[in-house]
Amino acid sequence: MGLETERKFLVDHEKWKRVKKPKGMHYRQGYLINDDSRTVRVRITDKLGYITFKGSTKGITRKEFEYKIPREDGIELLEIFSAPGTEKIRYRIKYEGKRWEVDEFLGDNNGLIIAEIELKDEHEEFKKPDWVTDDVSDEKKYYNSNLSLNPYKRW
Repeated sequence: MGLETERKFLVDHEKWKRVKKPKGMHYRQGYLINDDSRTVRVRITDKLGYITFKGSTKGITRKEFEYKIPREDGIELLEIFSAPGTEKIRYRIKYEGKRWEVDEFLGDNNGLIIAEIELKDEHEEFKKPDWVTDDVSDEKKYYNSNLSLNPYKRW
């Protein structure tokens, strides 16, 4: 069984601007199913496609199953079957032995930057970079699936 245990944080924009970043990856994603108990997401990058199944969140953990699909299939699924989604540039940053994924959102969520870290369990300790601010792991409005329904520009 696949499990995802993840914390989400807001990012200080000024400090983030000064971070030396690797090349970011453009993501476009949409949802085939999007409700409180489950989501089915289709995502494309410049080279690949993915389909991801996620269960309801308990604490900061939920079931997750992700599979690569041909990019062309992902594009078609997004165009024909998905509800509106989100678009972002993702940066992967190593810090103190952990990988942080930082998403700079585009479109209707422009201006929102979220940092995520995957953990082995909910109680795992880790060090935060100075550009990471408030823990928003428990705030559902920051879930990508909810940002597709209620974008940042409407807040």
